[in-house]
Amino acid sequence: MVFRKQDLAQGKADFQRLQRLRGFPLGLPLGQFPEAAAVSSLAPERGSNPELPTAVNITWSSINFKTILQWQPKPSGYLYTVEIHGQTSDTKKKCILTAETECDVTDLLRNVRETYTAHILSVTSSGTDNFEEPPFAVSEKFTPYSQTVLGKPEIQNYTQKGSRLNVVFQDPLTPYTFPNGSFQSIRDIFQNDLEYKMYYWKDQSSGKKDATTKSHKFEESIDSSKNYCFYIQGIIPSRKENRNGQESMVLCTSIGRNILDEYGAEVFIIIAVIVIAIITSAVVLSVILCKRKKAKAAREKEPLNGV
Repeated sequence: MVFRKQDLAQGKADFQRLQRLRGFPLGLPLGQFPEAAAVSSLAPERGSNPELPTAVNITWSSINFKTILQWQPKPSGYLYTVEIHGQTSDTKKKCILTAETECDVTDLLRNVRETYTAHILSVTSSGTDNFEEPPFAVSEKFTPYSQTVLGKPEIQNYTQKGSRLNVVFQDPLTPYTFPNGSFQSIRDIFQNDLEYKMYYWKDQSSGKKDATTKSHKFEESIDSSKNYCFYIQGIIPSRKENRNGQESMVLCTSIGRNILDEYGAEVFIIIAVIVIAIITSAVVLSVILCKRKKAKAAREKEPLNGV
């Protein structure tokens, strides 16, 4: 390869500029850089723009693998840029030069078993010098596969036939898609690691039973004379934390109810007391009217007796 004089001159000028930025004497040859100083020059310089504050309270919020990064404070006179660093993947940027304090990084975390950290860079609106590292803050580590929260399963159908309670439900969907464009469910990602648990109990009762399945339905034996309420949640038993997902809405079956089942014994007692009171009042009123009628009749007969 042949180098032109112009190329050599430009390279020397760039090298001297780097020396000035890093604080080394201009005459120090490349081979004589102090070892410790060379390591420091490769590390991020958080104090290169000390007038810019860095982000605090950085949190990961993730449900069904949709992941939002949040932090504080609201910037004034500067902006933020988010960098996502994977342990085995290349660094990627998102929400470049944003004035917001949150960033949807879902599309950068497609390798859900990878562990990531986020760097929140504080930058001026005009950007920074190529040789200058802006101040930044680093988030806690985040692994989507073990930390995303399982969302609420959707109950599609439920019936109570005789002594059987049948419930059919659907897996929550993720933001990630198959090549044909259809969305992947959490089951497509977790596969055999995913289970569902259903809690069910007699209506008007506090005692709960539970059942577990790896399919999309439950079939449980129950008391055919009672109505039942239930809810479902996803579970990852292999996790140490965040094992239980969000609970579905509570639903109840509705077979023919008598008034006692519908409103409870307390209401029945109140109604009985009211009825008794009405009957008693009617009897008392009848007795009073009868006595008054007899007294009136007696008064009307008194003049005749005096004739």
